[in-house]
Amino acid sequence: MAFNWQQSDWPHFRYKLDKIEDLLFEFVQRTGRISGILEGLPEDAKIETLIETMVAEAIKTSEIEGEYLNQKDVASSIRKNLGLNTELVSVRDKKAEGIAELMVDVRNTFNEKFTENKLFDWNRMILGGTTGVKSGKYRIHEDPMQVVSGPLGKEKIHFEAPPSSAVPFEMKRFIQWFNESAPGESKEIKKPVIRAAIAHLYFESIHPFEDGNGRVGRAISEKALSQEVKRPVFLSLSKAIELKKNDYHSALEKGQRSNEITSWISYFIQTVLEAQKLAEAQIDFTLKKSKFFYQFENKLNDRQKKVIARMFDEGPDGFEGGMNARKYMAITKTSKATATRDLQDLVALNVLIAAGGGRSTRYEIRLL
Repeated sequence: MAFNWQQSDWPHFRYKLDKIEDLLFEFVQRTGRISGILEGLPEDAKIETLIETMVAEAIKTSEIEGEYLNQKDVASSIRKNLGLNTELVSVRDKKAEGIAELMVDVRNTFNEKFTENKLFDWNRMILGGTTGVKSGKYRIHEDPMQVVSGPLGKEKIHFEAPPSSAVPFEMKRFIQWFNESAPGESKEIKKPVIRAAIAHLYFESIHPFEDGNGRVGRAISEKALSQEVKRPVFLSLSKAIELKKNDYHSALEKGQRSNEITSWISYFIQTVLEAQKLAEAQIDFTLKKSKFFYQFENKLNDRQKKVIARMFDEGPDGFEGGMNARKYMAITKTSKATATRDLQDLVALNVLIAAGGGRSTRYEIRLL
C-alpha cells in the first residue's frame, strides 16, 4: 500500500467528526477549567507551573527520540531564557540549552505567522551540540528518508518520506496551509485540536530535516494549540505521548498510510486530553509544594532541604522507589548515621511518610 503522500488525494485530509464530538467537547471544557485555575494562581505559583511544564515538555520530547537530558540543565536554561535566573548558572550541555531555547521561543512567538526561517531556527536550536548532522536546512541527500526498525538485513520500513527533491515544494505548501488554516483566517477547520493533529501528521509525513523532525513536529502542534486557545498552552504534549510511546508510533504509522485520518485525529485528541489531566495534576502539585515550603522551610537543615528539593524535582509522580538512607547519603554526601537521623526527624515533623521496615524502609513526601 502506498504512503499518504504517494496517493492522488494528498494532502487533502479527510475525517469524520461524529465519533469524536464528545472528545472535542471535553477538550473545550478542560481548556476553560485550566484557564480558570491559572487565573486564580498567585504569580509565583503561575511562573513555577509554567517552568515545570516547559521542563517536562523539553525532557520528554527529547526522550521520545532517545535523548536523555539533565533536568537541572534544562530548568536553568529555561529560567535563563525567560530572564528569571538570579545568578549565573553554567550549562555545558548544548542540547539542553537548545531545547530550552525552543520551548521559550514556541511560547513567545505562538501567535506569529509561521515562516521557513522560523522552522530552520527551531531545527538549529534542537540540534545544537549534535555533530555530523546539517541543521537549519532541508535534507538534500538522494537516499530515501525512511523510518525503520529491526536488525540489519531484516529491517521493517514503517514509513518512507517524499524524496529530498520534493521537500522545498511540499514545505512551501505546508507552511501556506498552516497559516491559512489559523483561527480567524479560515472557515475550513472549525473544531479546536483538529488543526494541531493534522499539522503534526502533515509535517511528519514530509519529514523535511535530516534529524529533529519529531521534536519540531511536536513544537508545531503546540503552536497550533496555543493559537486555538489564544495563549501559550499549559500542558506537555510530549509527556502524554511518552507515557504510551508505542501507541504514538503506531497511530502515526497508520495515519501515514491513508489521507482518511479519523483514527489519527481520535488518537491525538485523546493524547491532548491526557496532557490536560497531567497539567491539572502539575498545577495542584505546584500549589501543594508552595504550601509545603511555606510551612516547613525554617524547620529543615540544609541537608534536608536539598533532599526534599530533589524529591520535588520528580514532579507529581514522586521520587522513583521513594527516598531511603542510601539515596539520602548519595545526595547529601553524608554518613549513614546522619542520613538515618535526618530521615527520622523528617518523619517526626510529618514531612515524610515511612513505609516498609529495616533496610527496605522508603519515604515519600506528605503533601497537604
